[in-house]
Order: sequence, then structure tokens, then C-alpha cells
Amino acid sequence: MVFSGNPGTGKTTVARIMSRIYRSLDILSKGHLVEVDRSGLVAGYVGQTALKTQEAVQKALGGVLFIDEAYALTTRGPQDYGQEAVETLLKAMEDHRDDLIVIVAGYIELMEEFVESNPGLESRFNRFIHFPDYTVEEMMGIFRMRCDKAGYTLAPEAGDELKRILAEKSKDSIGFGNARGVRNLFEKALSRQANRLAAMGQLTREQLMEIRAEDLEDASAEPEKDTDI
Repeated sequence: MVFSGNPGTGKTTVARIMSRIYRSLDILSKGHLVEVDRSGLVAGYVGQTALKTQEAVQKALGGVLFIDEAYALTTRGPQDYGQEAVETLLKAMEDHRDDLIVIVAGYIELMEEFVESNPGLESRFNRFIHFPDYTVEEMMGIFRMRCDKAGYTLAPEAGDELKRILAEKSKDSIGFGNARGVRNLFEKALSRQANRLAAMGQLTREQLMEIRAEDLEDASAEPEKDTDI
């Protein structure tokens, strides 16, 4: 199964939910998720990559092996050890087809190239699920959900500022990271709010738990964290 989409669109979360569903249906014996990327499968020496990939497969048996940015296994040339990881993975999928599900994930164009790079991959990964970017309204909902969960409220004017920031940030959905970017913005806003309140005197609970437009504005001016996971 292939999950395609930009960072922060919920690919890993859905894979984790699917692993539990498959366990409840007795399709998988354990229903856990093992997440890896190229570094979790490819070693730096001849013969070591197969062992490293087999180790990841063994950990995932009974559950789901989720390979993020899987295209990195095939984009460095035919002499790269990533090819060894692919061949080892394909054999493991055949040997353990009754108790192992492998999901590969990444950007849509690169994942299409990845699957087309090897006939074995084309036959094994023939179901694509695309995860679109979140809309501004959906990201606002995610931000408000984080506020509710943590007990914070948005000041009346903060809603408009949040919408403006998300509309601007979402123009670069890869760099911002969708839901991941919203999480980062929320955490930065809390930090900015704490700095603002530290300079004030006695505070009410409402003031302590309120995020204002200026907190969001200051938070949005900070550099984005790395969203590639």
C-alpha cells in the first residue's frame, strides 16, 4: 500500500489506526506499527543492508511496517545499497504475506517513480491512497482542538490573526507541514504568551489561559522547525 502526500497530512496516524483495525479483524496477530525510513533499512557496508532490513521486518511481524520517504531507497543510483533493501523487503513481503503489511509513504510524484523503478514493487504496491493538504479551515479546527485539549482559549481578535497566518503559511504546504506546522505554531504561541505574561503583575486565570493575536503574530515570525520525519 502506498500513502502519498505532503508532510503533516496524517499518513503515519492513519497507518497506526489501520494496524489496530487489522488486529481487531484478526488479519494481523499483533497490530503494532514499526516506523522506519532509509536510515532504518540501509547500512554503510556490503551485506549489512539485508541484515538491517531483515531486522526491521522481524520487529514489524504481526503488524505494519511503515516506511517513510521510501523513494530514498531508489533515488541514488543502481549501485546504492538501497536496492539491496528493496530486494530484501520484497522477499520478506512474500515470505510473511499472511502476517505483515508494508506501507510506503512520501511525496506523490516521488512515490510513483519509486513504485515504477522495480517490477516487484509495481506488483506489490498497487494501491495508492493520497492524503491532500489541509484547508485553512481544517487547520484552524486543529489549532482550536489543541487549545481546547490544553485548556486555552483564543481571544476574539486572535481568530482572525490565526486565519491570516495559516492562509499565508499554507502557500508553502511542504515547508509548513500542514497539521505538523499547526502543532509547531501552537507550541510557539504558548512560549510567546508565557514571555508576555512574565512581564505582567498579578494575573487572572482567564489571562493565563488566553492566547492573543500578538502571541500568534510573534510565533509566526519564528523560523519553521524541520518537518521532515
